[in-house]
Amino acid sequence: MKPSLQLKLSQHLALTPQLQQSIKLLQLSTLELEQELEKYLQENPLLEREDETYVPAQAESETVGSDKQESPPDEVEPSVSSSADSEESWLGESDGSYSNSSGSFDDDDNDFQDVQAATTSLREHLSWQLGLMSLPARDRTLVQCLIDALDDDGYLTQSLEELAESLPPEQEIETEELQIALRHLQHFDPTGVGARNAQECLALQLEALPPDETQVLALRIVRQHLDLLAGRDFAKLKRLTECDDDQLRDAQFLIRSLNPRPGAKYAALDARYITPDVVVRKVRGQWVVNVNSDAYPRLRINSLYAQILSRQRGSGLSGQLQEARWLIKNVQQRFDTIQRVAQSIVDRQRQFFDHGEVAMRPLVLREIADILGLHESTVSRVTTQKYMATPRGIFELKYFFGSHVATEAGGACSATAIRALIKQLVGAEDAKKPLSDSQIADLLGQQGIVVARRTIAKYRESLNIPPVKLRKSL
Repeated sequence: MKPSLQLKLSQHLALTPQLQQSIKLLQLSTLELEQELEKYLQENPLLEREDETYVPAQAESETVGSDKQESPPDEVEPSVSSSADSEESWLGESDGSYSNSSGSFDDDDNDFQDVQAATTSLREHLSWQLGLMSLPARDRTLVQCLIDALDDDGYLTQSLEELAESLPPEQEIETEELQIALRHLQHFDPTGVGARNAQECLALQLEALPPDETQVLALRIVRQHLDLLAGRDFAKLKRLTECDDDQLRDAQFLIRSLNPRPGAKYAALDARYITPDVVVRKVRGQWVVNVNSDAYPRLRINSLYAQILSRQRGSGLSGQLQEARWLIKNVQQRFDTIQRVAQSIVDRQRQFFDHGEVAMRPLVLREIADILGLHESTVSRVTTQKYMATPRGIFELKYFFGSHVATEAGGACSATAIRALIKQLVGAEDAKKPLSDSQIADLLGQQGIVVARRTIAKYRESLNIPPVKLRKSL
């Protein structure tokens, strides 16, 4: 075959190094971005942090760290309230409040002095008490072995037989000796430590109380009928214990006052702090999104090196200068994109900021992508691990997206709004006659929101709201 030359035109998408870097920075969280920038700062001598006062950046500037929207002089930064954490008792009873947990942005409104990691661990606390006891060396060693076998809640999860087998055979440890050592341990503070299950833990705490009619009844319920109390089978409880409503109520209150996790207060706290990427404020009746200056890294080109390069053409640092410019531009573009997406979300969800979760409207990624002319995958990257500080708390941008349920009027109601309505209905229900899932579905139907009972159950479980049987009280 005779060789020949052919000219062929084709199109294909090529990701330049600059575009690859831009996509990578866009999907990073604030903490990951800081770690990535630190790596660039160590590798590129032309990059440095801007430690001066935060000022708005000009279009031609090579400095990053500006917030493009200036706030009016008379604007006052609103305090950001934090929603209360949803809490359930260990028996499944709640106080009727099922609020979404969210952080707070205004440091002046918070006092974190009470949130401190425990300085003394449970094992250290128990070992200190052991050192104060006059015990033979062998018994002291066995108690220490039991202390080391406790979990973070103060429970002994291994059986005494398993512990005896795990000890050196030459010591010839009998199970009876471990039982005596366990009795010593169960008299330590906190009361209930060394229990092998929740039932024994509660019983140990009740036994330490002064005996009276309520204590005797509560101890009997814990030892014999704890499953009935957890299941709210009050009728059977009264029949088996031969008590009336008032006596059972007092015993239930006493049991609920106990601590089923005695060692938890000695566990170190793993605090996670969130720096919001954007801040939402109401300015002259409009909700405005600004980039959070604390999350916006301040980078610039080192002026000394830049001057040297301007005099010495062909230096080996010219490539690093271009990389530094790319990085500064991509970081700025990252925050510009986050701000645009966040502002678009706020514009679509302004009823939420005015009225709360019940006013949340259905929203999907494609809707924001079409408005801004971005790809749906770009919006997905922007809304993942990016946070917004609002007067209602701190929320991930993904929080504002959700499925919808049709209404009788032909409209749509977001799943977030339905969950908020469920919380309201449960919070206002009669504790003696709590609402079933079917009744909640009927009440929502009266408001024009058609929701199946199975959907109500799914949303209720996602809110950690116990079923109707466990919400019923005497």
